Amino acid sequence: MKRNILNSVLVLGAVIFVSACKPKKEIVVAPPTKTETKTDNSKTEALTLLNSKQLKFNTLSLKAKATLDISGDANEVTMNFRMKDKETIWVSITALGGMAEVARALITPDSIKIINRLKSVYVSKPFSYVYNFTNKQVNFNTLQAILTGNAMGEFLTPQSNVKQENGVWVVSGSKQELDYRMLFNTLLKVAETNLNDSKNGQALKVAYTDYQKLDESLFPGALNINTLSGAKKINIDMQFVKIDGNVPVDFPFSVPKRFTQAN
Repeated sequence: MKRNILNSVLVLGAVIFVSACKPKKEIVVAPPTKTETKTDNSKTEALTLLNSKQLKFNTLSLKAKATLDISGDANEVTMNFRMKDKETIWVSITALGGMAEVARALITPDSIKIINRLKSVYVSKPFSYVYNFTNKQVNFNTLQAILTGNAMGEFLTPQSNVKQENGVWVVSGSKQELDYRMLFNTLLKVAETNLNDSKNGQALKVAYTDYQKLDESLFPGALNINTLSGAKKINIDMQFVKIDGNVPVDFPFSVPKRFTQAN
């Protein structure tokens, strides 16, 4: 697994999984769609309803089995995530059934730090480093939403187009050079998010399935991330095998002295 592969996965993982392991919690089945189109919901009411279904948490501790396909080079890994809402995303990538850590990342709204143990190098960059892989409208909260199955809050606004298609809500629109479209399921959770920046040749598609209860909300048991940045394509199939909310977490991150800093 090459350094650029690890960097791309950590940044997009999203920073960021098909496996025989299944989530232990029961999957919540989405109700069937209704063919009629509702006309009694204003845009404001619809946005209030969708916002009410957003996952609210202080901390998260997650474990996922993943298959990563970077331009045809596939690898199976385990990914452990720890998050503090709006503050920190920590991720550890391990191989050999979780026995050997190959990379670790620490992401905040201001910075991205990555340790590549295979190459004995580390990266320490401002958050803007992510713009090598995605549109400049993406921020820390966007990345956190991608990993937790939340709708991107900056798009749940009256400036978006909000309508029902085939019995489910769709939120779409444009923000500067970025076109966005979020498709919700009948649980009022995101089923698919699409971001496209045609000018810069960048695209992101995230699909969510197998929602399960987490406290008073729902969390996706599986997600698929597809990204395109120029000629570089990344596909991540992820299935969570552990989902714990509002538990004590820490974010250990130290660079061994023998490691060198990568550009």
